[in-house]
Amino acid sequence: MVFEPLYTFAASTGWRRLSRSATIGVVLASCLPQFAWSQTSARQTPALTLRALLDSVRINHPAIQATASRMRAGQGLRTTAGLFGNPVLSYQTDQTPFPGGHALVGMSRETMITAMVPLESFYQRRPRVARADAEIRAAEADLMSVRQQVGLDASAAYYRLAIAQIDVETTQDLAGWLDSVVAYNRPRVREGVASEADLIRSTIERDRVVAEGAMQQAELLRARAALRAYLPGANGVITATINDVPFRQPATLIGDGTSNAALQAGARTRGEVRAATARVTAWSAAVSAERSMTVRQLGATVGAMQTMGQASMIAGLSMPLPIFDRNRGEIMRANAQRDVAQFELAAQQRAANASVRGAYDAALLLTDRANVLTQPDTSNLLRRAEQSRRIALGAYREGAVPLLQVIDAARTWADSRRTYYRLVFEQQQSILMLLVALGQDLFATLPAVMPNGGSN
Repeated sequence: MVFEPLYTFAASTGWRRLSRSATIGVVLASCLPQFAWSQTSARQTPALTLRALLDSVRINHPAIQATASRMRAGQGLRTTAGLFGNPVLSYQTDQTPFPGGHALVGMSRETMITAMVPLESFYQRRPRVARADAEIRAAEADLMSVRQQVGLDASAAYYRLAIAQIDVETTQDLAGWLDSVVAYNRPRVREGVASEADLIRSTIERDRVVAEGAMQQAELLRARAALRAYLPGANGVITATINDVPFRQPATLIGDGTSNAALQAGARTRGEVRAATARVTAWSAAVSAERSMTVRQLGATVGAMQTMGQASMIAGLSMPLPIFDRNRGEIMRANAQRDVAQFELAAQQRAANASVRGAYDAALLLTDRANVLTQPDTSNLLRRAEQSRRIALGAYREGAVPLLQVIDAARTWADSRRTYYRLVFEQQQSILMLLVALGQDLFATLPAVMPNGGSN
């Protein structure tokens, strides 16, 4: 069901021209919702679904693209960490005259060609690669976290628009309904059948509802503008699809949702926890890498030397003496960063466990309540509120109840309708939050609706 709210309420003057008798006023009261709906359907654009919104966010949102680029940067560091050092070739000649000078007497020319292979990359490569791999895993987990958070933010903007549409559509209906009551009372006041106080009271209530509708329309415009941040290039009026059926709970928790082990197992798969775990591994590898750099510039030399027509081999090993540990400070820093990463992991685990428990309890409560109110029978909240409004209007026409009771029934209908959809939308958002808390991909596991639910 899609609601495309109108931007203008029914003008009271227009209804006055059409309502010249009490009978016409009552007929208009019953026909107004259908009239407003027909006008809406003629102007509405294709409604936006939550699935379409999340697909757009997954492909186009800059925050997700930026995090994906940082992950590619980490892959570049991994490539660098796995490379070996290049050998150094050198050529040297000895006992050679200066250019243009005389030949040296009693001295033969000596030439030497050597190649020095740096050895430090061989024993430093393993911890560097381990650190780079862990950084890539952390970046992948960060990407998942950013995707989840942006998805939740986009869905919150989506439901904000849906609630604004419901508020405007409900107030529009209520204003038209009260307009028909005004039209019904006006000829009765002239005929002396009803008191003028009823006409004044119904007129005041209608004007109050119209003023409230203007504020709700302003909120609708703001909600649409906020949603456009997630829909680049969207043209026309954005309208959210109104899905008034609760979402199913995740299948992994059905029947075992109260188990702490089940919830904690889901919490461990969250992107924040996985990223924190990977950073602990990365800094542990960084400690090993810094310790391996205590001995630097270790190299092996091999070559050949030509002297007086005789060739000889050159071999050697160069190693600096680590009298002063120049890397001690970096080792201390890497150890401290590893401790920081371990504390952050513990904090993320606590937050994840608390978040998943709170998300599950909230989703369970809202799902139970939404299932009760959305049953397609006489227990449906909207049906009972509409029935109460209809009975109150009929009793008022018969002179059995005062006008204030009719107005109270109308307000109760409007409040019940808003509460109904807010509860359904809150339940749907709670299921989305539960999926994120369990570490499931919001873009791939959008939940299905409950069977045999919904309202008319």
